[in-house]
Amino acid sequence: MKPGRAPERTAWSHPAQAALKSSPPPLCTSMKLIVGIGGVTNGGKTTLTDSLLRALPNCCVIHQDDFYKPQDQIAVGEDGFKQWDVLESLDMAAMLDTVQAWLSSPQKFARAHGVGIQPEASDTHILLLEGFLLYSYKPLVDLYSRRYFLTVPYEECKWRRSTRNYTVPDPPGLFDGHVWPMYQKYRQEMEANGVEVVYLDGMKSREQLFREVLEDIQNLLLNCSQEGLPAPAPACPAKPQGPGRGCGHRTARPAASQPDTV
Repeated sequence: MKPGRAPERTAWSHPAQAALKSSPPPLCTSMKLIVGIGGVTNGGKTTLTDSLLRALPNCCVIHQDDFYKPQDQIAVGEDGFKQWDVLESLDMAAMLDTVQAWLSSPQKFARAHGVGIQPEASDTHILLLEGFLLYSYKPLVDLYSRRYFLTVPYEECKWRRSTRNYTVPDPPGLFDGHVWPMYQKYRQEMEANGVEVVYLDGMKSREQLFREVLEDIQNLLLNCSQEGLPAPAPACPAKPQGPGRGCGHRTARPAASQPDTV
């Protein structure tokens, strides 16, 4: 999502269609978890992130959209559009620095962001990263304890985007000419590079997605506490990749016919 383009974020729901796929092996340290909520534009990333933020103990969040470069540094591509949906439009070094600040002192980071530490879970700290290109920047990819990736079919994604309220509307043809092709490009690279993610069906209801992911994270915390893992280490090896752009969306319509093919 570009700077100055704040969409209206509203809850949505839809019948469940697919089960949560098996997760990559967990890796956490001293009960510090970094959880990625990535995937396609208008897939429900921010809606899910907001629900998890309220439910998890000592939980902070970093939004990738906050690291866009100034508008005059966003290039115009061969497709004729400002290249908002490419990694080069984001200051990923600054985002990595922010993540490292949390790693160095989650308590201090939490206090600075108005997050109170729960006494009954004072040794547990969780950082949620939300964004559309979370798994494209190699130094960041290696830090995740879990990587989630939301998907929705092309027609549904295009419809959801058309319902969003922007301060500056999308120019005609942006979705088909830039947004969706970039999503496909980065997702293909992610999969070719072997980045392990937990795919989530963005057509499921908000509550169902929340419950599935919350249970998975709770199990991850339980496993880590039982194993008593030591200091932070890189998560599963991974390489650059990611999808579309954006955050919440409006109420979903009936399921689209076109699959999310890449």
